[in-house]
Amino acid sequence: MNSQPRKALGPFKQLITMNALPLKGALSDAQLEIISDAGVILNEDRVERVGKFSEIKSECKQDNIPIDFIDKPVVGLPAFVDAHTHICFGGSRARDYAMRVGGKTYLEIAKEGGGIWDTVQKTRAESLEELENGVKMRLELLKKQGIGTVEVKSGYGLTINEELKMLQAIHNANQSSELDLIATCLPAHIVPKDYSGDAMDYVQWMLKEFFPIVKKEQLSNRADIFIEESAFGEKESRQYLSALQKMGFVLTIHADQFSVGGSKLGVEYGALSVDHLEASGDPEVEMLAKSEVIPVALPGASLGLGEPFTPARKLLDAGASLAIASDWNPGSAPMGNLLTQASILGAYEKLSIAETIAGMTVRAAAALGLKDRGKLNSGYLADIVAFPTNDYREIFYHQGQMQPMHLWKKGQLIL
Repeated sequence: MNSQPRKALGPFKQLITMNALPLKGALSDAQLEIISDAGVILNEDRVERVGKFSEIKSECKQDNIPIDFIDKPVVGLPAFVDAHTHICFGGSRARDYAMRVGGKTYLEIAKEGGGIWDTVQKTRAESLEELENGVKMRLELLKKQGIGTVEVKSGYGLTINEELKMLQAIHNANQSSELDLIATCLPAHIVPKDYSGDAMDYVQWMLKEFFPIVKKEQLSNRADIFIEESAFGEKESRQYLSALQKMGFVLTIHADQFSVGGSKLGVEYGALSVDHLEASGDPEVEMLAKSEVIPVALPGASLGLGEPFTPARKLLDAGASLAIASDWNPGSAPMGNLLTQASILGAYEKLSIAETIAGMTVRAAAALGLKDRGKLNSGYLADIVAFPTNDYREIFYHQGQMQPMHLWKKGQLIL
């Protein structure tokens, strides 16, 4: 907490506020609010107002508000939100990667002992402290990339105790981190190979035994499921989604990664987001555009697997929203660099820079149900990232090579 509740930051050569933009549909760069030679007044952890630095400076002098001067040219944006990650895990899947670039498919690798099950075994072998330290290490890397809020999933434990261990590691890391972590339950990642029943038995076990504990201990209010041939089909997915909806969990779905069907259930059950969508066709695009569900593109998985990108351009042109997240995980998306991934997706899918920024800020926040960040406006969290440039377009032109100079989280300088 600041010793004095109000302070100012500036000057910014440009401040990209992300104000007055629709949540859904295509965006042009002309729609961006860009304040040149800008400043920000903060009140504790919130933005009080943004404006011209000359006006901010006069107000500060009049009201005796201290100014944290920025002595080099920077462009300021809302801190990025990574709305889909799996950064709580043990081990590595470099073997999988070598097999994949050698020509093996995702499903073939899984059948040969790789894939998610490999990470499950390695994650189970780690202690709570080791898992927590792994999350903290990865958060330090994300901080340097200008990310202020990170969604983190369980899903590599796949027993009640191991899933709870993961959620506890995420909780502990959040307690000590400068960033905000949003925990999501993903016990329905795959049916573990050491489980004696079928997929429906497994889902019912988790619904009966696991989720009541999660709710009681307030470890998460979000639940995810991987709907796919190699994971969970429609019947058990309906059972899972319906029960969790009644329990009050916010729903999100790994959908349409290799085959369609998941996005349809996401719309039907009112999921907050459906993530992946690489296999989505025109019917799925149209359906999502007519819904309030937020599609989340995960270009890191496309790059990691050599698969097509989410049809981002079609989704936006049809009137859907679009968030962009890293999917950082040890298997299909080991890169973990959101800015690079988003810039590459933008190049392939012909996204405007406005659409790309929105997908990493205000629309990504909406994909997590967070209404207090993703913009630089009065009352929003003072989560601000600053890049060493005079022109915001340079950030994406360099496709991740340009790193942030500063990051303020809830008004505190942490980078």
